[in-house]
Amino acid sequence: MDLADLTRELETLRADALAAIAGAPDSATLEALELDVLGKKGRLTTVLRGIGALPPDDRPKVGAVANAVRGAIESALAERGAEVRSTELAARLAAEAVDVTTPGRPVRRGTLHPSIEAMREIAEIFEQFGFVTYESPEIEDDRTNFQMLNIPPDHPARDLWDTLYVDVEGKLLRTHTSPGQIRVMQAERPPIRALLPGRCFRYEAVDASHASEFFQVEGLMIDEGTTMADLKGLLDQFAKAMFGADKRTRFRPGYYPFTEPSVAFDVECLVCGGSGCPACGRSGWMTILGAGMVHPVVLQYGGLDPERYQGFAFGMGPERIKMLKHGITDLRLFLENDLRFLEQFR
Repeated sequence: MDLADLTRELETLRADALAAIAGAPDSATLEALELDVLGKKGRLTTVLRGIGALPPDDRPKVGAVANAVRGAIESALAERGAEVRSTELAARLAAEAVDVTTPGRPVRRGTLHPSIEAMREIAEIFEQFGFVTYESPEIEDDRTNFQMLNIPPDHPARDLWDTLYVDVEGKLLRTHTSPGQIRVMQAERPPIRALLPGRCFRYEAVDASHASEFFQVEGLMIDEGTTMADLKGLLDQFAKAMFGADKRTRFRPGYYPFTEPSVAFDVECLVCGGSGCPACGRSGWMTILGAGMVHPVVLQYGGLDPERYQGFAFGMGPERIKMLKHGITDLRLFLENDLRFLEQFR
């Protein structure tokens, strides 16, 4: 192949490349063309391999033509590339355009779990009477959970709590929030008005009215001259604030090892208004909590003199309160995280 042949081939390559570049519809096609023509194994490189067969005087001439061809192709690639990129950018901007006048998408609001919401409602009511919220540990020792609450190892009342032990040294998951009474009495001096919400654990079958993991709210008031009348008046005001000012309340005899005397506190049935229905067992009353005067032995374990100080304690289940207030019949609904149930409390 002589000088003329190589020159014609280079001119043909330039014409073909410029035509292809001018018609390239997008950046990907241009990149492929550049690789095909100017790449290490491209068409221009293939043509230039024939330079070695030319006489030495002709080689610079072919090189000059080749440089001109390369320059023309590179310029065409750059110019067409700018046009294509501009077109592609305009199309992308049009496709991704946002109408700023369009109303925003609604943001779904979360809400408190009904158990937590109930505990906050309870706390808000008792805070009006000077009660302060305290925290106590979920893992207790046997002595604080039972013995200091007048429940020694051989006491039959232990059968009321199906305990979950966590090791062999007497550590357990607290069965009630009552151990918090001891911790508050040991940490504070009377007058004491304490509210102790928290999670409790018992080893028992789960059904519509029982759970192995549940919440309780414990209340404790200790001062000189505290009486059962103070307890009755406080709980009566709580029930009216929680369920309505027209609701009647009553005390019934009860039993708890850590209170003496002990009572069950009932509210007029929220379903039938006291006339009697299946929800209240035809009695017209619903029990919402247990209470009583703090046993002198418990006061002594708390470091207080029972001859000088008297107090009362009460405990309730916030889920139970929520069930009564909203007519919920199955405790398990609070544990299943079903949004169809939880969203009703927004």
